[in-house]
Amino acid sequence: MLTVIAEICVKPGRRDDVVAAIAELTPLVLKEEGCGSYQTLVDHQAQLPWKKNSPDSIFMLEHWESLRLLEQHLQQPHMETHRARIKDDVVDVKIQVLEPA
Repeated sequence: MLTVIAEICVKPGRRDDVVAAIAELTPLVLKEEGCGSYQTLVDHQAQLPWKKNSPDSIFMLEHWESLRLLEQHLQQPHMETHRARIKDDVVDVKIQVLEPA
């Protein structure tokens, strides 16, 4: 099982709209072959000296059975529609694909 951590950096003030778009997308993704989980996370606003604050980021925590199925996920029509919907709100996307050590 692969773990994907994606950081979606959005324009200031646009995070809630992108989170709402992801919420609409999530049921479709969870039905895809190989998707073990698809969770949306946002920064917990705590003022701690050791914590990095990311108020304009959305983090996706995903689990996929294989790289092939993850790549198929990225090519799904609903993903293309979703990317087009949020493209004007997104500044950058950073993706990590991880495996157990």
